[in-house]
Amino acid sequence: MNRATTRTGKTTRTPAARKPAAKKPAPSGKKPPATKRSTASELKAPRLLAEFMAQAWAMEVEASQRYADLADAMETHNNREVAGMFRTMANYESKHADDIMAAMGWSEAPPLTPRDGGWPGSEPPEVTPMQDVHYLMQPYHALEVALAAEKRAERFFAELARVASTDAVRRAAQELRAEEEEHVRLVLAWMKKVEKPDSDWAEDPDPPRYTD
Repeated sequence: MNRATTRTGKTTRTPAARKPAAKKPAPSGKKPPATKRSTASELKAPRLLAEFMAQAWAMEVEASQRYADLADAMETHNNREVAGMFRTMANYESKHADDIMAAMGWSEAPPLTPRDGGWPGSEPPEVTPMQDVHYLMQPYHALEVALAAEKRAERFFAELARVASTDAVRRAAQELRAEEEEHVRLVLAWMKKVEKPDSDWAEDPDPPRYTD
């Protein structure tokens, strides 16, 4: 672990995995570029509906956990407004996972099978990479992160519907794609109500300092 000294002078212990959230702004004052993901053409759709829905459930659970981790990282740097937004997003994703369990009639978490080819890359498409956030990001930026995640999820389910070999999985993928499209519209509507950041939003006269 590293120790981060916040702008209030308080020293806290921050897991090394969260260091990207505390990266010093680039000279341009812009956020780091989004992490590239593999193409959807690598997908392999499950044949069984239960397996597919377990995969979808896992995606929502992991997205919820990542948002919670990001909220923790923002709180470490006293960015409580963005931390609150990430907490809200974590709750949304957790509710989506609960909705899947209810739809399938599951009373406990489903068993997960090996997901080779389940999604491109090492993480589910709806999970936000830690390096895509900045410790000085503002609510508008947090919504941009959420928008990108929802769009990735929409494309993911659209491709799964295309490559599905069974009608049940194809229909489920189409339904989940429609839900993600609705989530995209909701985030876009939310963004219209949030103030856009100034061009100098990433400037910090007292950046955090790390010590071992």
